[in-house]
Amino acid sequence: MMDFYLPSPEMWIYKIETGEWQKTVVTGDCPLPMSGSCAVCVSGKLYMFGGHHSGGNSNEIYMINLERGIEELRWVKLSHTSGQPPTSKDKLGCWVYQGRLILFGGYGYPPQEHHRGNFEFDEASLWPANIPRGWNNHVHVFDPQTQHWSQPVTTGNAPVPRAAHACTTLGNRGYVFGGRFLNSRMDDLHSLNLDTWEWSGKIVVHGVTPIGRSWHSLTAVSSSHLFLYGGFTTDREPLGDGWIFSIRERQWIRITHVPENMPRLWHSACLSEEGEVIIFGGCSNNILAGEFSGHSNDVIIFSIQPKSLIRLCLDAVAYNKELLGKQWDCLPQTLVSRIRRHVASNLSGS
Repeated sequence: MMDFYLPSPEMWIYKIETGEWQKTVVTGDCPLPMSGSCAVCVSGKLYMFGGHHSGGNSNEIYMINLERGIEELRWVKLSHTSGQPPTSKDKLGCWVYQGRLILFGGYGYPPQEHHRGNFEFDEASLWPANIPRGWNNHVHVFDPQTQHWSQPVTTGNAPVPRAAHACTTLGNRGYVFGGRFLNSRMDDLHSLNLDTWEWSGKIVVHGVTPIGRSWHSLTAVSSSHLFLYGGFTTDREPLGDGWIFSIRERQWIRITHVPENMPRLWHSACLSEEGEVIIFGGCSNNILAGEFSGHSNDVIIFSIQPKSLIRLCLDAVAYNKELLGKQWDCLPQTLVSRIRRHVASNLSGS
């Protein structure tokens, strides 16, 4: 399978309830086709920052109002921001807190102006393009209401510069795990208090710790638990393992029923309303080995929390559709419609 940048006007919408994909073409100020961008949703709007395109790195920010109809989706380039934006980079992380985007780290060009934090030059970046790049641990805040960039003054022991790490927000804290720095892919967990801007330092963990990795995902799945999945090791091995981190116990627990014959790296993850972690895309092989990348378009679903009562009932009805199908018409029409969609879904038995 050949590697190439996918067209940026193309957007695919996944319907969780039915397991169906819908393609649409987004108009407006479309960004260049890129990889390694950072995208998050805030108040019904999708914001995308940075990335790497055929000409290098970007530090531009774009927005789509997702509350419009599918046929009316438009890219808007936010070209009139104020303040000092982050440097051009990709493979960064983002937290969302109180309606703001908080960006951390990444790999890209050195700052031309003063930036709080550190930048570590990558000597290998000079070959073959002779363009200096490296890792950073900068923290930038973007306020969508004012479209203003700022850099908070952080205290405590900040993580070393890194890229291809994973970030998630839980309460008033932004958590970051792993990522690549120099020739190592790390296994450290940090948090940043998003009210006081104080770093925790490396969180001391009791017991085993997942192997160091990059290109993984980290998802907050409850008020005190994080879910880690997949990634890429220092030895360039794709990973398919899953871990739960208990914040109260400061302990990693490995999920034994995760099928490790489905490794994923550079994928995306999100939490559904039913408490399921939905994994999409990514690669399944060593993408640095000079071979064609094993891109995947599979959707993997992890049921991390107990399902709601209505979801359990829908699953039971779908499973016993031959027995119960003749009685559906006795139910309210809105419920019948939902049952039919659920039965038609290829997720009903998950």
